[in-house]
Parts: sequence; C-alpha cells; structure tokens
Amino acid sequence: MKKTPFVTLQQVNEICRQYPTPFHIYDEKGIRENARALKKAFSWNKGYREYFAVKATPNPFLLKIFQEEGCGVDCSSYTELLMADALGFSGENIMFSSNATPEKDFLLAHKIHATINLDDFSDIETLDRLAGIPETISCRYNPGGSFTIGNSIMDFPANAKYGFTRKQLTAGYKLLMEKGAKHFGLHAFLASNTIANEYYPTLAKILFQTAVELHQETGAHIAFINLSGGVGIPYKPDQQKNDIFAIGEGVRKAFEEILVPAGMGDVAIYTELGRFMTGPYGGLVATAIHEKKIYKDYIGLDACAANLMRPAMYGAYHHITVLGKENAPADHVYDITGGLCENNDKFAVDRELPEIQLGDRIFIHDTGAHGFSMGYNYNGKLRSAEILLKEDGSFQLIRRAETPADYFATFDFTDFFKNIKN
Repeated sequence: MKKTPFVTLQQVNEICRQYPTPFHIYDEKGIRENARALKKAFSWNKGYREYFAVKATPNPFLLKIFQEEGCGVDCSSYTELLMADALGFSGENIMFSSNATPEKDFLLAHKIHATINLDDFSDIETLDRLAGIPETISCRYNPGGSFTIGNSIMDFPANAKYGFTRKQLTAGYKLLMEKGAKHFGLHAFLASNTIANEYYPTLAKILFQTAVELHQETGAHIAFINLSGGVGIPYKPDQQKNDIFAIGEGVRKAFEEILVPAGMGDVAIYTELGRFMTGPYGGLVATAIHEKKIYKDYIGLDACAANLMRPAMYGAYHHITVLGKENAPADHVYDITGGLCENNDKFAVDRELPEIQLGDRIFIHDTGAHGFSMGYNYNGKLRSAEILLKEDGSFQLIRRAETPADYFATFDFTDFFKNIKN
C-alpha cells in the first residue's frame, strides 16, 4: 500500500534551488483544514478550545497558524512559555503542563497568567510559596492500574510518572480552595498515539465521573476538563485514521450522560493535541547520496537520526516515498540509513521500494510532530531547515538550517572557535 506525499518532485526540486536537503516541510492547507475539522467536531461544547502541544512542532510560524484558527497552546517548559508569550498568546490561551517543574518555570507561567496544570500534590505548596495560588488552577490525574478500551489494554498509567492519585485529587482540591482557588480544571493523558475512535470517549467518561465526584466531595467548581493528547495518526498505510467527528460525538454522549445530569453542563472541554494536528502534514525531504552493497543493500541519505529520531529511538515506522517514482514497482529491498556513527541510524529496515539512484529525492512521511523537535547534534550534525508549503503552492522558509557557527555558539566565552565561518 502507498501514501501520497503532499508535495511533488517538481516542487521539491524548486525548493532545493534555494534550500538544500535535508529539510522538514509542512502543509499549511492540511494543517488549517484539520484544525477547522477538530473545532467543528467539538462545536457542541460552548467553551471548547484546542491547546496545540508546542513540544510537537515548536515553530512560531506554525503556532501563528493555530492562533489564527482560534487555538491556544500547551507549553511544558520555560522556553515554550517564552515563545507563546512572544507570539501574543494571551494568558487564557496558554496551558502550562509540566512535571519536575523548576521554580523559574512556575514564576514565568504565573507572570504571563497561563493556566497552570499541576502535576504533583507537592506542587501546591511550591506554587503557593513562589507566587500564590491563582483563582483558576488545574490538576493532572493518574488513575493508576491499566487503561483499557473494551478488552484491549492501551497503556499502564500506574507506571507513568505523571499526575495525582485519586485520593490526592480530593485533598489537593480542598487545599487549593483553602488557598484561594475558585475554578478548577481536571486533566489526564492515559495513552499515546491511539488509532481508536473510542480513546477520547473512554477517557472522557473517566474524567467526567471523577469531576462529578470531586464536585460532590469538595464543592469545587469544575470549570474545564482537559482531555489532553493521545489521539494518534496512522503511520502505516494500511492503518485507518481516526474519525474526529465520531470522536467528538462520543465525547458529547458521555458529557450528556454524566455531566449534564449532575448539573455540570457548563464545563468546557479542552484538548491538547500535537501529533494529530501536525503529524501527517509534515515530511522530511532528503537526497540519496550513497549506495552500499554488502550483506544487505543500503541507501544512505543526507539526513540522519539527528533529523528524525523516532525510528532509531524506538523502531517507529515512517512510510517512505521516492519522489517521481510513486507508481514504480517496489521491487528492491533496502535499509535506508543516515550517516551517524550508530547502527540504529536507520529510517527503514528491509523496506520494499522502487530502485533508488543517487540524487533521488526521498520523502519520509508523517514527521510533522515529534520530528524536527526531537533533533539533536550528535556527531556534530546540524539541524535542518523547515519549509512551509503555503496554501497557494508557494513555499516559505520558516526556520533556516543550522550552521557551524550555531553549533559553536555556546563557546562564545572562549577564543577557540572565533575564526569558524559558516
């Protein structure tokens, strides 16, 4: 089976006249259409808001697209908060969800009036000591045990480092109320990259029931319930993608069944999707620069795991298209590699592809989330450029490629590299 790239060989070759490979490229049209579909799927909830997970694709040009589409941002660090604030996201449009949180991060989140989502009971005293407890606060819930959909185990929250236990939630809400909190949020993330329309509705039932119990136990006003992320994408071509309208309808039914009868029909629903929002709308474009035939056939690219870590890190599958050969028979078997001094630097192993010649452009699919953002500089490799394919078919540089001067910039207190040129 095949996946169809959102960019053509002709377009890539045009881009390469100005910006050499490798580079990550993003599809503005696809991103905007997807954001609008998500908003429509949850339009039944008056307070609904999507907070795009900045960690997935931390590029200001993309964040501005989400801002234009009415989304907020989910930040997890000091630097991400700085980015959100610089781009003009207002306090209520910034969600701060962190763990093992440095004090300076809490201070900045409080200063810019972000909604703070506490990860641990001890964070209550820390935040109170540093800046005081705001009137609106959220807590992250970890129900422990295993998380199942039907008869299938999706993940094991008991092994996760995140969140309050159920008893801690009740105690935490009471303590926060004593310290001045008036409006509460409830948040949970129980499984990653699910290809199941039932994930959000199942999670929603857990959170909705917990919210009703917390309201009854503490009298706290539950202002919003944050379903976080976890709605995934089909990396493999034979996988069925999630139906966001079916997902939204499933959450609506749970809302009507649990929250409305409890007199909590004013609760806003939030989401913090990253992978779902940008994953399919990004690709890594590279060039075949080396061919090796020993015990296997290898094609070496000018990109490596420093540009896309997921396959090397945990064997993740990313589909590969040889641009211009979309309809050619996949009658060759290759390992597609980078040039790092690590044997796991492979984008694909024993992958059936058309015959590849040196100079062919390679499109690696679904890198729009957790692609560029997980990059690193091992072996002195430099991070690539990022390109936006605009709705009108033109393209825009949205991050330049790193240079050797960038790599050596943190040694600017020495004279060792003063003569380094790009």
